[in-house]
Amino acid sequence: MSDQTKRQNEENAASVPKADTLTPADRYQELFIAVQMGCVFSDSKTFVDCVPRGDPEDILEQYREQCDDDGFDLAGFVHANFEPPQVHTSHYKSPPGQPLKAHIDSLWDVLTRHPRQHPPNSSILPLPNDYVVPGGRFAELYYWDSYFTMLGLAESGRHDLLASMANNFAYLIDTYGHVPNGNRTYYLSRSQPPVFALMVELFESNGVCKAIEYLPRLRKEYNFWMAGAEEMRPGDARRHCVCLDDGSILNRYWDDRDTPREESYREDVLTARKSDRPAHHVYRELRAGAASGWDFSSRWCDGPELSTIRTTSILPVDLNCLLYKLERQICLLNHAVGQRKQAEKFQQRAEQRKQGIERLLWNAQAGAFLDYDFERASPREALNSATAAPLFIGLASREQAHRTAQALRDRLLCEGGLGTSELDSGQQWDQPNGWAPLHWMAIRGMRNYDINADDIACRWLRTVGTLYKKESKLVEKYVVTHDGDDAEGGGGGEYPLQDGFGWTNGVTRRLLHEDPGNEANQAKAASKS
Repeated sequence: MSDQTKRQNEENAASVPKADTLTPADRYQELFIAVQMGCVFSDSKTFVDCVPRGDPEDILEQYREQCDDDGFDLAGFVHANFEPPQVHTSHYKSPPGQPLKAHIDSLWDVLTRHPRQHPPNSSILPLPNDYVVPGGRFAELYYWDSYFTMLGLAESGRHDLLASMANNFAYLIDTYGHVPNGNRTYYLSRSQPPVFALMVELFESNGVCKAIEYLPRLRKEYNFWMAGAEEMRPGDARRHCVCLDDGSILNRYWDDRDTPREESYREDVLTARKSDRPAHHVYRELRAGAASGWDFSSRWCDGPELSTIRTTSILPVDLNCLLYKLERQICLLNHAVGQRKQAEKFQQRAEQRKQGIERLLWNAQAGAFLDYDFERASPREALNSATAAPLFIGLASREQAHRTAQALRDRLLCEGGLGTSELDSGQQWDQPNGWAPLHWMAIRGMRNYDINADDIACRWLRTVGTLYKKESKLVEKYVVTHDGDDAEGGGGGEYPLQDGFGWTNGVTRRLLHEDPGNEANQAKAASKS
């Protein structure tokens, strides 16, 4: 990164207005509850993304003065005082005949947001540089989505956006001490799978920056995930950390709040009512599930019902592999700058984590890495595609990698690609859906060990390409339980299928580049009927 670029980035960061971190629930109090429980908008995320037309305190005061009046119209009051976000789904479709790769390349500007689009008194957290959003209802930056999106930006030659994104993530860590789930105030209490170390590698390999420039931010993110670990004793669980019986630490997903998610307020209240646990316990588990990025999945539950969710009791394979990667990255960068003692400390931490993963998460009987329920001292026997994470990170032994690859094929590979889990629960991170990031981790992970993954890549690209030829768009997730020739978008979960779509674009663009002979490279948007 040139000195001029550094100065420009510093100037951009300095010009960002100080964020008002009040969440919509904090700001609008009983008005917020009335709107969300009263279903003023069909999607709970709409209200939390609204922009107030006047001073928020004045709006709340007006509501308190009027709400008990005979004939008070809540919906009318809200529409008079708030501007809902616009979702331009039509922008995500290709003109007839446009090739798939060209469609993806053309979408980056459509999905790019600019700092000047950050209105005051809204839930958006301002950023200094342009950034790419997933699309549809997701009109903000998302943490782990962005890594997979960046794979496509790199292949499209959009190093300008890569550089902007790099500095946005650095800014978030500098400002908030971690990368929030997304750049919204209601996401500040949690993060997502920690992929910043992977991002930094991608930035350096594409000449955007030197990885060493981000060492302070990598350390700061690590401190967020490990806060309180030094004082823990065997059997303790505190925030993201769980202290094992030998004194080593593994991690879990966590959210610092135990209230309903503001973007899914009514849904969480109704879910908690189905449980015999205290409501705030259920809210914490739902929030932790959202922090995982797998919101939601039977992976976190005691069966198909979401009300049985127990995310904070589970040591996830993918999270701990990503933190192992972070520890290794910090170790290597400390070596590079001559900080030998720091490098040795993180080498030791990485080795301890690896031993913990092998002891608790590797399951020789299943021949795969399984999540572990530390409260019940037992593995989670249902396989999910996060089992590929140790291969993706390079932590698995060769024998473990080959056995895991076989388990993926035997238990999760479907006609249209890699399934997410073994259970059809009605949640979106379960059967019959397949997701771009999980395909990338499995394909790249298997290839790291010279295991042929072409069949998985071909099935996924056929699914994506076929739907593109039929509907002229890419979507958030796909049904993979039938042949790719009958491709359709996935379902389940809390909201309708979204078009766009950031990480599908990114992974698909990268896979098309790696296999130029794949027939999906010839896929073209449907002609007008």
